[in-house]
Amino acid sequence: MSATQSVLSQIAQPYAAALFDLASEAKAVEEIEKSLDAVSALIDSSDDFSRFLASPTLSADAKRSALEAVLAKAKTPELVANTLRLVAKNGRLFAVPSIIKAYKAKAAEARNEVSAEVVSAAPLSAGQQKELAKVLKDKIGKTVFLNTRVDESLIGGLTVKVGSRMIDTSLKTKLSAMKIAMKGVS
Repeated sequence: MSATQSVLSQIAQPYAAALFDLASEAKAVEEIEKSLDAVSALIDSSDDFSRFLASPTLSADAKRSALEAVLAKAKTPELVANTLRLVAKNGRLFAVPSIIKAYKAKAAEARNEVSAEVVSAAPLSAGQQKELAKVLKDKIGKTVFLNTRVDESLIGGLTVKVGSRMIDTSLKTKLSAMKIAMKGVS
């Protein structure tokens, strides 16, 4: 993890934990998660909003008033709106994407879910994805959601990352290991 990601995570965790606790008390974890997904979608779809959150040159007052306009237009639930106001007041709007990620991780953990990053040499069929999710669920003991992408440089096989665990069955890695082993033979 890079130093920047580590710092962002340290900033995001308390906000995410507090928001999750309040959402749990209000029995609104799913509603808050959907609202945060909408905020995340806005960040992803609007370069202006993304730059606004990250900008160190805008004053806290300017950011607060602009945020109020966005919150009013987006009809954000009060719990999320108050959290974003607090984040803005503390000058931490740049951490909003990390706060959303941390909240979603807490919500998934509460549902006994985990996501897996799967990289394959070719697109996985729906059946392959279903089977892989089942195998991972049996191994991990949690419902697994797959985030898949294709990397043709793997040649064949796939890599799976669940949390800090990594499974690499790619031909690229196997060929590299063979190459290293062969160099050692005299």
